[in-house]
Amino acid sequence: MAEVDVEPAVTNIPKINAGKHLGFAWGPGDILVYETLYKSSGPVCPFIHEVRKDEDIYSPILRKLFNESHHIFVGNVTSDVLCLLLHCFSVVSILLATELIWNLCEVLFIDAAPAGSLLLHLLDWVRLHKADVDEKAREVLQSESPAEHNDYWDVVVSYVLQGRLEEARQMLVKQATLQPAARNMYKLMDTLLSKMPFYNPSGTQTPTEFEVKWRHWHDEVDRCLQDNSFASNRHLELICKILVGDEDTLLEHKDLLSTWYHFLVTRLLFCHPTVKPTELHYYAQSCMTMFLDARSVPEPLDSILLAAFEFDIHQVIKDCSIALNNWWFVAHLTDLLDHCKLLQSHNLHFGSNLREFLLLEYASGLFTHHSLWQLAVDYFDHCPEFGRVYLELQIERVPLDTEHKALKVLRICEQRQMSEQVRSICKIMAMRALRNNRLGSALSWSIRAKDAAFATLISERFLQDYCARGTFSDLDLIDNLGPAMLLSDRLTFLGKYREFHKLYGEKRFREAAKLLLSLMTAKIAPRSFWMTLLTDALPLLEQKEVSLEITEEDIELTKVELLRLALARNLAMAIVKEGTVES
Repeated sequence: MAEVDVEPAVTNIPKINAGKHLGFAWGPGDILVYETLYKSSGPVCPFIHEVRKDEDIYSPILRKLFNESHHIFVGNVTSDVLCLLLHCFSVVSILLATELIWNLCEVLFIDAAPAGSLLLHLLDWVRLHKADVDEKAREVLQSESPAEHNDYWDVVVSYVLQGRLEEARQMLVKQATLQPAARNMYKLMDTLLSKMPFYNPSGTQTPTEFEVKWRHWHDEVDRCLQDNSFASNRHLELICKILVGDEDTLLEHKDLLSTWYHFLVTRLLFCHPTVKPTELHYYAQSCMTMFLDARSVPEPLDSILLAAFEFDIHQVIKDCSIALNNWWFVAHLTDLLDHCKLLQSHNLHFGSNLREFLLLEYASGLFTHHSLWQLAVDYFDHCPEFGRVYLELQIERVPLDTEHKALKVLRICEQRQMSEQVRSICKIMAMRALRNNRLGSALSWSIRAKDAAFATLISERFLQDYCARGTFSDLDLIDNLGPAMLLSDRLTFLGKYREFHKLYGEKRFREAAKLLLSLMTAKIAPRSFWMTLLTDALPLLEQKEVSLEITEEDIELTKVELLRLALARNLAMAIVKEGTVES
């Protein structure tokens, strides 16, 4: 959805005099404004503070994320198009933690990979979120002598820790060329790395067969370590210890692992490659305990990831709701899980389920933004229990800054048969137009509101302006009233009286006279306008064809109509005669 609305204007609040207080309240945008005052003996502090809920929605950086995720949400996102939503993260660096959680939930809840495949997914997860090794590798390879670069061995070890053994082998070749005497040692390490088995989900090998093959390889690596095959090269011996899954060695390289969950995946890779989903929580808890300092308190992110490894979906959502500073993540994650039939969404105490509650909260936050409120409408539409009620309450709070914005809000209400809100918007805009003396716009809005009383009032203003100036304004509107003129008698009179003027201007006197006569006899002309109608009749009385027409049709006229016509003619003649005498 295009963001066509401009930034809201800044409202200057006058300085409060000493001794006075500025009241405060939560407004439509959930903004609390107040003035801070010193003691009476000191000066007044003229600072105005704004407290906003969901402050993130005002970040230009996040706006693209909100828009993109809205398009996918409306399209009923499933796991097949999940990658489109994840692409949004790439442009928002501050959401790395959120992306980390989302990707893990995808691995554990959406993909639901079994033993064997599970580790492959977790490796991809770690590689995605530990990409600093690639940047460091580029620096090493672009140097004059990569094998002698200070970060060379860090890159090799990091590749091994992530299970990127092919890239580690390519890096080791550069070191082997510099040490001909150690060529056999490097060749042995290359053989061990190349022979490490990885489970192939699309292959014919069963997890049990894979585990047997992996055990043989693991025993071979362990024998090389026990035989001191790499004792003369501390770097290769370090790699060998990592390959056998030596925990002390892994923990000595916390700086390269950087997180306990990276340590977890590396430990599984070299110790438990066929880990089952039900076993994850045990390894996750133990790895976090070993990796973190005994005196340190786990961060909220640690608790969220641990809940995910325990497959506790509701705890993940609960912890994210507390830790994250907006509802975007939990709303979309819960909706996705619900689409995939993975969320047993129990009803909450106030009647709505968890999915709808989170969507309502997220959409309500969007409604405080000057343009993102448009996205919120669709979220409310997808909440069958309370969405309509929330939309009705929130739509009334949208400031109708411009007529263009009012039309946009009106269209939303009309599409959803929100008749009360339609009338309210139209009345507001009609009153605003009337105060600005824009009668055409005021009349148009009153017609859309189907407000007969207000249409009558504005029609009166049109007629008053005509009496004062002798011409009508907004002719296009009046000329094209169509059936809308039947909204009120006064509006009908306005439309028909304008039609009379058009007929007269086109010299269609016979039709003009007939219409004028109907206006005189229909009792819809305001009393203050009778004299104007009689004045309009004067030139018509002098037209020959008009007299003939009346003579031919007088048989069909009722006695009352004949009497009224006669009175009208006599009164008109009297006015003419009186005017002549005075002259």
